Amino acid sequence: MDVFARLMDGVKARGALFGQAVLEPPWSLEFATNAPLTLIAMLRDQAWLTPGEARPTPGHAPRTRAMPTGGSARTPRATEARAGDMDAGAVGGGEPLWLNAGDVAIVRGSVPFTVAGSPDTPPGHVVTADDYCAPEARPLAARTCGERPDGPALLLGGAYAGGVSERLLRALPRVLVVADGQRALLDLVAGEVAKEVPGQQVVLDRLLDLLLVSTLRSWFDRPGARAPGWYRATGDPAVDQALRLLHDDPAHPWTVASLAAKTATSRAAFARRFAEHVGEPPMRYLAGWRIALAADLLRDTDATVAAIARQVGYANAFALSVAFKRIYGMTPTERRQPGVPDRR
Repeated sequence: MDVFARLMDGVKARGALFGQAVLEPPWSLEFATNAPLTLIAMLRDQAWLTPGEARPTPGHAPRTRAMPTGGSARTPRATEARAGDMDAGAVGGGEPLWLNAGDVAIVRGSVPFTVAGSPDTPPGHVVTADDYCAPEARPLAARTCGERPDGPALLLGGAYAGGVSERLLRALPRVLVVADGQRALLDLVAGEVAKEVPGQQVVLDRLLDLLLVSTLRSWFDRPGARAPGWYRATGDPAVDQALRLLHDDPAHPWTVASLAAKTATSRAAFARRFAEHVGEPPMRYLAGWRIALAADLLRDTDATVAAIARQVGYANAFALSVAFKRIYGMTPTERRQPGVPDRR
């Protein structure tokens, strides 16, 4: 099983938050579900998705928001704003992204964001984990609300209540958008969301997983993508072998020299080739992988911090805490506390 498959095998929705909204202009929804990952798709009409500001930067004015002329044509500015077209830097907080019908957006992190017919329309309702529909909207079907079934805009949203690997989250920008190409799957999801039959939550959980895997594969496989090193083979046998070694046994006391010896290359050649293909030096990549694995273990197990430290390759809890705080801005113990917000 490849690393992507192993990661996605551990991402299983439980109690996925799904809903559909039939909307009339002018409309705007703020999503504040505190979910680690949220998927948004416009099934009818277009919309703007505006990420929230994780931390406002003093002295910086907000960026000008450009809208497509004519309401539906995508302008060059809107195309440039698409997260799927950016690897380095991805999307800054507050920069709106244009969604066509059939596009799928993935939003990482618990910071609220808005989806609106116009980016200048203030939110008319806040979507939470407990309340998807606005008070004035009427139920049209299970998990579906609006004024009338044939309203001009139809928005589908699905969110994970938890259980998403930190190793996956660290590979994603704040927001990414995959262009229309999953219509059959979206139609299937939309049909199931509107049903209320025995076992339906299990069906919805698995459909959210399927939509996530399908969207991520499309995004990582797009032309010119700089996918994470674990996603697929790099084409360099030495680098691919080293990645397998690091992923299979992250707790081993690896060094550049030991990895070079295992891959039958010189230390200098190995370090250069690894950085060229993966985008960072071997030891930095290993440190990030270890810390993300530790974050998963903190969430999924009751093991002590000291035990987790040994499991991911650190000598003791103190060494793990120092490295962990450098990346997450908090100690492992603080990270484990319920209700800790995502500070990334």
